Amino acid sequence: MERTVFALAQLNFTVGDIAGNSRKIIEATQQAAEAGADMVIFPEMAITGYPAEDLLFKDVFKQAAMQAVDQITEALRDCSAAALVGGYWVEGTTRYNASFLIDGGAVLHRQYKCRLPNYGVFDEKRLFTKGPTPEPVTWRGRRLGICICEDIWQAEVPQYLAKQGAELLIVQNASPYETGKARDRKATLLQAVTHTQVPIIYLNTVGGQDELVFDGRSLIVDPQGNDVARLAAFQEELALTTWEGTRCVQAPMAPLQNDMETMYQAMVLALRDYVQKNGFKGVVIGLSGGIDSGLTAAVAVDALGSKAVHCLLMPSPYSSQHSVDDALELAERLKIKVNTIPINSGMQAFDTMLKPIFGDTPPDTTEENIQARIRGNLLMAVSNKLGFMVVTTGNKSEMSVGYSTLYGDMCGGYSVLKDVYKTTCYALSRWRNSYTGDLPLLRGPVGSIIPEHMITKPPSAELRPDQKDEDSLPPYDILDGILQGLIEKRQSIADLVAEGFDGALVNQIARMIYIAEYKRRQSPPGVKVSGMSFGRDRRYPITNQWIWQRPTYTS
Repeated sequence: MERTVFALAQLNFTVGDIAGNSRKIIEATQQAAEAGADMVIFPEMAITGYPAEDLLFKDVFKQAAMQAVDQITEALRDCSAAALVGGYWVEGTTRYNASFLIDGGAVLHRQYKCRLPNYGVFDEKRLFTKGPTPEPVTWRGRRLGICICEDIWQAEVPQYLAKQGAELLIVQNASPYETGKARDRKATLLQAVTHTQVPIIYLNTVGGQDELVFDGRSLIVDPQGNDVARLAAFQEELALTTWEGTRCVQAPMAPLQNDMETMYQAMVLALRDYVQKNGFKGVVIGLSGGIDSGLTAAVAVDALGSKAVHCLLMPSPYSSQHSVDDALELAERLKIKVNTIPINSGMQAFDTMLKPIFGDTPPDTTEENIQARIRGNLLMAVSNKLGFMVVTTGNKSEMSVGYSTLYGDMCGGYSVLKDVYKTTCYALSRWRNSYTGDLPLLRGPVGSIIPEHMITKPPSAELRPDQKDEDSLPPYDILDGILQGLIEKRQSIADLVAEGFDGALVNQIARMIYIAEYKRRQSPPGVKVSGMSFGRDRRYPITNQWIWQRPTYTS
């Protein structure tokens, strides 16, 4: 029986680094060939990185991407392994998401993506023209059906390839992470193998790209729907898989991971790649002694190491001693540098400057926001001076209802909690405290790193005496249930009332979501971990009369 070795190149490519990506493709192909590979499979648009967005409209970018195909082909002229490489191709003014089968110094086959996703984070109908339904390609005696990402999600494409004689389906992907996405992918592959009875190699990319993070987790599924190969989550791998005819007989099998593990790793890798690919020296974080800043600091240390994380503790007269103590204990456990800068004098200076205008009016949210903006100024000053990027610490619950301060706690370059609800922040913190050190992606210390008091104490912004979040918001377990219904599930107020939520409260939260849109538009990018992230998935107009005109619920 014919023996073939396919290498799965689950690698991290950088958008726009065409020269660097090309070198990586060449080196990986040569390395795999030396190890006995006959073909090396690369992800969707590996040459350009994904998603390249409007770079695709630039003529110089197009030329560089197309020239890279020739350069890779020439560099691999004497290589014993073929390479199936995702890239970009333009014919006249027509742009294609393409795949190139390179072997023996020639492009044996060029194929275009035929199903273009245009939902959620995807905008491919704006960027590309769809290609024709693919035909199987014969390579070294094998009949291969090549699909590019979305092609496999449309049942007619794999079915057509199988009917035309494809004996193996190869799917090149740049499929971004979200909670539960691995289960959706497996269901899609099960549907395809059920209808075709043809094994599938599913190869996904890995790495962070702005809000998106790609989780890898490439796999091979046999005609019975069994996983016969599985690559690790969030890690680069160049994995050899051995085939006898149409049966994969030897391949790596990484363990499955739960949602807490994958979500935390998504945050870590997204932050690491955002910082490193954009050339920052490290990050600066404002520590408050609360759970959000504690979890953010833990993620930052796991992503970058302790030496690349600089924290500021900026107490006001309203900061409790236990919050200061919790922040300092966290810094000690994480071995990160922390400077304490009291903001009392800054608050007094603003009071003095604004006295002629404010007079004897009583303090309100104005003075609370000034505190947050003083802290924002200090963080940005340290960022400018040291070259460290500010990481914001607000979570999705706060972002949803506008419980945050523009140019204050919202200022910064990136957010790891932007798509993480408050109740999930607690769950992630407890998971991280129980972590035993079996994930190579994480660089921080093992053990209980987030002080227990940070997790158990009532959350508070500490911007006025004895303030608690529940002064302004319902308890987070109730709030998050309402938010998930309104945002993730797109439920109506009536739907949530039918589930047992108080109608007046749901109506109030819905209004808060709508009127906070202008704040979210000015927030920094943050890693997407849900199916309905702000900005990439959920896009609402700022000027919007729907909230004022639609019927409201009255109890």
